[in-house]
Amino acid sequence: MKIQILGTGCPKCEKLTKNAEAAAIEMGVDFILEKITDISDIVKFGVMVTPALVVDGQVKVVGKVPSIIEIKEFLS
Repeated sequence: MKIQILGTGCPKCEKLTKNAEAAAIEMGVDFILEKITDISDIVKFGVMVTPALVVDGQVKVVGKVPSIIEIKEFLS
């Protein structure tokens, strides 16, 4: 599973990264976590507000930091 965090490195982006990693570890899934910080790469996903969570190429959340429980739903 490929999990991507879109954001410039702000505190919310860092929190989303930690939550996504914790959710994947708790679920026991094999995953690759990638942080995308370049604005032009973020826009390619159609995302204009960060942070954003992308799972296997699909944008799941934009502009907020979901809880670990919410992220688990996106990963299942």
